[in-house]
Amino acid sequence: MAQNSLENAGSSHQRARLKQGLDTLPGVTSVSINDRGCLAVDYDSTGVRQEDIRRKILELGFSIQQEE
Repeated sequence: MAQNSLENAGSSHQRARLKQGLDTLPGVTSVSINDRGCLAVDYDSTGVRQEDIRRKILELGFSIQQEE
């Protein structure tokens, strides 16, 4: 499971668009996003890498909060 915090969680419509976009990646089995921007992605690592998930998040216009 990959867990990320989004800097710009956006509206429920934008979060739904992000979920739909991540669901298109091969190997992604589940995507969960709350209104505070906590994102959890369950995936099969034989189909997709965490780097691919992060890249897709950025492509869809979201920013990932840097961990301190």
